[in-house]
Amino acid sequence: MGKTHEGIDGRLRSFIEAQPVFFTATAPLSADGTVNLSPKGLKGSFAVLDEHTVAYLDFAGSNAETIAHLRENGRITLMWCAFQGPPNIVRVHGRGEPVFRDDARFAELLAHFPDIDPTQHGLRAVIVVTAELVRDTCGYAVPYMAYEADRDLHGRRFAREDDASLSAYFTKKEHIATSLDGLPGLPLPLPPSTV
Repeated sequence: MGKTHEGIDGRLRSFIEAQPVFFTATAPLSADGTVNLSPKGLKGSFAVLDEHTVAYLDFAGSNAETIAHLRENGRITLMWCAFQGPPNIVRVHGRGEPVFRDDARFAELLAHFPDIDPTQHGLRAVIVVTAELVRDTCGYAVPYMAYEADRDLHGRRFAREDDASLSAYFTKKEHIATSLDGLPGLPLPLPPSTV
């Protein structure tokens, strides 16, 4: 039923790029640490960079668990499900890295996301994932669901923030600078953007 792929290309790439939502899973090294699973959306915020590398924009949110786990150990799994069309589930297991706004690579990475205005969403980092294992499975039990549109709430909420107010917002949140397990999260104050 499942198949391992050499890389992300052709039909597999087309499938991934067509999905309006995907999920990320990370965990700390501690055996009793908190496993994190997050849904990701917003059309245009995900990109396949090459057959073994993908990236997505990390926007303002309630915590920074994914960033904290990646900073500690780099392990990440991304998953896409077919909610329409033929059944399919694709997982990319690999190593991830948060590239923060003051990193020299940030502007070049941001160029891979031409269809989204990151200033409307409180962009914190670009998460770059190098695939170590790419697999797809049947997805027979995944239900049909219809995609209507992206919600505009996130953009409306964070479009009014500048770097200073965004840093103040993040500083007030309990699990932005440190994770639920006390790991270093988002560097604060928020680094200025290189773009």
